[in-house]
Amino acid sequence: MNETAGRLTRVVLEGEPLHRISPMQAADREQAVRDLQAENEFFPVSRPELQSILHLSLQEGRLIFAIHDADDTPVIAVMLALSPFKMLIKDYQMLLESYASAVAEGREAKIQAIDMGRRGLHNEGAELMMARLEGKVVIDFATARRLFTLVCALHQKL
Repeated sequence: MNETAGRLTRVVLEGEPLHRISPMQAADREQAVRDLQAENEFFPVSRPELQSILHLSLQEGRLIFAIHDADDTPVIAVMLALSPFKMLIKDYQMLLESYASAVAEGREAKIQAIDMGRRGLHNEGAELMMARLEGKVVIDFATARRLFTLVCALHQKL
């Protein structure tokens, strides 16, 4: 298997965020996309060799993972209900707002505490993402964390 088989080669976020996002949220989103494209484990259970392009979107209360082949031809779409993620997304949004306030106030101890909380929420979101995709898509923990960041970026306010 070559180094790009069984992984994402590109990530496309479809649709705009539901609300305007802050520069920090935009930077998080861009970093997650760059990190995903550089290193990931993500492929349909039925196609472990697939070099894929992921089109990620939110539609009618569902997360849509439209997995395309290297030529950007649709292969499979996996749809997940958004509702199990809503509380985590809401908590993540509140942490980002607290983080922005702490940075503006120059409160280093608060910034560090919020960063720890963010890591915890990312971990929880990654675990949920992996559980919801189980049996459909093979995904590693780091990839799931980054996808959770992108889901939060697509759906900022609940």
